[in-house]
Amino acid sequence: MNDFSLLGISGSLRAEATNRKLIREAARLFDPTDFVEADLNLPLYDGDAEAANGIPAAVQTLADQIAAADAVVISTPEYNKGPSGVLKNALDWVSRTGGNPWAGKPVAVMSAAAGRAGGERAQLVLRGFMVPFRPRILQGPEMHLASSSNEFDAEGRLTSEIYTKTLQELMNGLRAEIAR
Repeated sequence: MNDFSLLGISGSLRAEATNRKLIREAARLFDPTDFVEADLNLPLYDGDAEAANGIPAAVQTLADQIAAADAVVISTPEYNKGPSGVLKNALDWVSRTGGNPWAGKPVAVMSAAAGRAGGERAQLVLRGFMVPFRPRILQGPEMHLASSSNEFDAEGRLTSEIYTKTLQELMNGLRAEIAR
């Protein structure tokens, strides 16, 4: 296997969020040489603040991490039928940095949510948010982790064989997309 770097982006700030656990499981199954978890604890985007102070260091760090990674996995919760504001804010901020770190970047999108659809609507909206950035988003298999708080063991591993198989297939596809 080739040595690849992987950036994980969780749309939830909570330390024990199931979306954070899901990107960690994705990284385990992907088995990168280097895995970095992005920090989305960023200020709210404000054009006046940007004009006065420029791009915050934390935002530039995120943009640099995206650019440096061979691939990115994003997992979003579903809040009121859409992705989290935290994730949208990060996308908006990164769009203000120089260049486009997303252009041509292989990206796997997934979701984990309490509901029975596993964040399907949020994931669909997130895919739309990504269009202007022109990444290479994998089209499947779709990973929607339903009733997510019940799907991890004490070590943060997925307990369902079907979810593990789907996530492994998605990570295999991400590896193939990098090589493409």
